[in-house]
Amino acid sequence: MRRFSPQLSFLQYFTLALIILISFAGRPVEESSRKKNLTWLQQHKEAAKTTVLLNNQKGFLPIKDLSQKIASINLGATFGPQFDSLLNKYTFVTSFAASGFDNDSLFNRLQDELKFYQTVIVQLPEAALQDDVKRAFLEQLQQTKHLVLAVYGKQSALSNADIFTAPMIWVEKETPITAQFAAQAIFGGVPVTGKLDKSYSAKYQKGAGSLTKATRLKYSIPEEVGINAADLEQPIDAIVAEAIQQQATPGAVVMVVKDGKVIFNKAYGHHTYGKSRLTQITDIYDLASITKISATTMAVMQLYDQKHVNLTSTLGSYIPSARNTSKANLTIKDILLHQSGLPAGVNLPVLAKDAQKTPSELYTVQAGDSLFLRKDYYKEVMWPRMLQAKMATPGKYVYSDITMYLIKEVVERQAQEPLDALVQERFYRPLGMQTAGFLPLQRFDKNRIVPTEDDTYFRKSLLQGYVHDGGAARLGGVSGHAGLFSTANDMAILYQMMLNRGTYGGVEYFKPTTVDLFTAKQSAVSRRGLGFDRWDPDSAKGYPSKLASPATYGHTGYTGTCVWVDPAQNLVYIFLSNRVHPKVSNKLLSLNIRPRIQDAIYAAIKKGTPTALNQ
Repeated sequence: MRRFSPQLSFLQYFTLALIILISFAGRPVEESSRKKNLTWLQQHKEAAKTTVLLNNQKGFLPIKDLSQKIASINLGATFGPQFDSLLNKYTFVTSFAASGFDNDSLFNRLQDELKFYQTVIVQLPEAALQDDVKRAFLEQLQQTKHLVLAVYGKQSALSNADIFTAPMIWVEKETPITAQFAAQAIFGGVPVTGKLDKSYSAKYQKGAGSLTKATRLKYSIPEEVGINAADLEQPIDAIVAEAIQQQATPGAVVMVVKDGKVIFNKAYGHHTYGKSRLTQITDIYDLASITKISATTMAVMQLYDQKHVNLTSTLGSYIPSARNTSKANLTIKDILLHQSGLPAGVNLPVLAKDAQKTPSELYTVQAGDSLFLRKDYYKEVMWPRMLQAKMATPGKYVYSDITMYLIKEVVERQAQEPLDALVQERFYRPLGMQTAGFLPLQRFDKNRIVPTEDDTYFRKSLLQGYVHDGGAARLGGVSGHAGLFSTANDMAILYQMMLNRGTYGGVEYFKPTTVDLFTAKQSAVSRRGLGFDRWDPDSAKGYPSKLASPATYGHTGYTGTCVWVDPAQNLVYIFLSNRVHPKVSNKLLSLNIRPRIQDAIYAAIKKGTPTALNQ
């Protein structure tokens, strides 16, 4: 047996012993977590085999229309919270508990509460189908609403369901995993492939069962895509902990989507260094320049598909006030590529006559809690200054926020609709995105919105729910280059749609060729796509990460955010933070936090192996 060298000091012995102790202490926890996840996978696989979708001849499931009002009612299911939690990943669903209801009066009252809902999802154990009062309630719903049933129990009880024509997901076992599976099946997060193995009634015969495909995100675990959860979680935890410890940001949310499955979604730290509020995965962040691709560029893409915008047309052809200026002949393509000759920025002074602390008939543009600009400020100050801005060299790459001020004008003129309303109506609402949008204080509690900078210069207050970017603030919070707020989950939905080349939930938002065009390298002088930032071929830069593929596209945000899509790995990576709180710091950049996390994701993928579930 080999002995320790007598030359080692006590400190060296102690350090070595500590390393050994830590390694052995961590291993059982990691092994336990791995075992738990593999058990989950097996149970999930069993749920997939035993779940059957009946009465779906009209193809109502998976639900396509997420703009409607949807309710969920629990008639005695054990794992209602797990079921409802998954439903609400896809769209806002209002939950009603009715498990204790035992008379017509209570159900009639519930019917009154449901009058504004178009679709009602009811989860129940099969025993409830034998209750006359509950059956009568369900029959009434079937006549007046789009009813969806999620039933748990032995298939031999199907004879009690002959009266129902509504789509019905039947699951044999009632567990948290089967509840989650059923919820995801309703919205297309998982496919349904099961069929009845025998006949149970004249209606439900052997071989019955509709097959569906996955059309939306699935919420899963790393092991389903062949990744050991510890290989993903441990390095990401360490990198974010370093960022918080070094005060690069007080908190963050990291999300990873692989192969259409959300395999990592974790919140870290707090809203502020005062640690008064823990960060949650449902927190809403100021996305800063991610607005450029998540709002303005997507609006252009749709208008391009509709032939309302031509990339080779000039700014002057769309905007009359630009025709007698140096901006008249700039093409839409060159503007989107940041190589039209537009300068990086322009001075936008706010004089005493331009602002006051309270709103009035003339001062209607709210830039902060106590700052209101005059309603003509944009028309009389901002827009003329942008049109008169001194041009740089055309054909040279200059990253410029002015690009998206101009493109916003093109979008709104061609769509005949304000940008904020346009993206809500055409993208966010139908996709099921519940938080993404401009002006979040009009829609959400302030505490859900992560604060950014303590602005001591312009607005003289802590910015929480007001856009961080000063130019966007001068527009009242709605601009083409900044102003969008969102959770990580909403960004995952949006960029899974992009990864799907324009389709999500069975709806086409863009032609596949349009997604390919806008996200591909388009310039001889930069790495850029049309609106989108891309992978940099200069390996020394390691941008957006050392291990990203050349197909990678996305964008970063000044507030400390990024979204990157890598089609080669079928991957979406989202990082949200408020690195500008309480004041602007470059530590997130100098510590290389975002790229290192991205590299850790690639390393975990490379280390992983396919699982039985994917084979």
